[in-house]
Amino acid sequence: MRTVINKAVEFIEHRATQKKRLAIVLGSGLGGLVDLVENKVVIPYADIPGFPISSVASHAGELVLGQIAGAEVVLMAGRIHYYEAGDPAAMMVPLEVLWELGCRVLLLTNAAGSLHEDVPPASASLITDHINFSGLNPLIGDHRPPQFIDLGKAYDRQICDRIRLAAKTSGAELHEGVYVWISGPSFETPAEINMVRKLGGDLVGMSTVPEVILARKQGFRVGAISLVTNYGSGMRDEVLSHEHTMREAARGSKNMLLLFGALITDLHANPLDS
Repeated sequence: MRTVINKAVEFIEHRATQKKRLAIVLGSGLGGLVDLVENKVVIPYADIPGFPISSVASHAGELVLGQIAGAEVVLMAGRIHYYEAGDPAAMMVPLEVLWELGCRVLLLTNAAGSLHEDVPPASASLITDHINFSGLNPLIGDHRPPQFIDLGKAYDRQICDRIRLAAKTSGAELHEGVYVWISGPSFETPAEINMVRKLGGDLVGMSTVPEVILARKQGFRVGAISLVTNYGSGMRDEVLSHEHTMREAARGSKNMLLLFGALITDLHANPLDS
């Protein structure tokens, strides 16, 4: 795997030479952030050695490098999910490549279902912790040290505070809560939604948690934000689908872009404590 990572890094660095970038993974319907990138270099995943390609139509499958508000950024426009390949470690190579490119802060986004009536579709929610309901772990079989990862502060508290500040200064709507990872690709049943609510979940989705685990092993400081696209199954008399997710993601994209614009500006002007 080391050879694959080295080849991917070399391939990317031949096309973009900036270092110490802020890395952002864009979930379903969040590709609008790419439009804010200046001096962009766009590299299809298919061209990068070892990069997995998502089968989800709404994921562009491109690495985008450039600047937003003066900050050097690299955006993953789309990700591969466990439910596509049956591999919880499917994002291992991309995340290790981002680390080798000089990224040390990772911001993750996703589309998620809300488990609370007062957190409506099209709103944003800061992820403060997670529940791995799937029982899967991307580190199984990876014997490289460190093998045992502390997730007590998986979601960096300073980054969480910066996200809250960005919401306040920009006027973006922001809720917060615990994200529950369900493997997918089927949506949850009403009984499952009732159960995860009782377990302490506030949001439910099909991604992010394996990336957080992989990123923390690598050493990234991690922050994550959900774009709420629906209420949990059984909370409304509606049919959940990917098309529904995309419609609500489009409706909430303006709020997310407002939030991320303020967040990236702040992180560039006031770097995180080392």
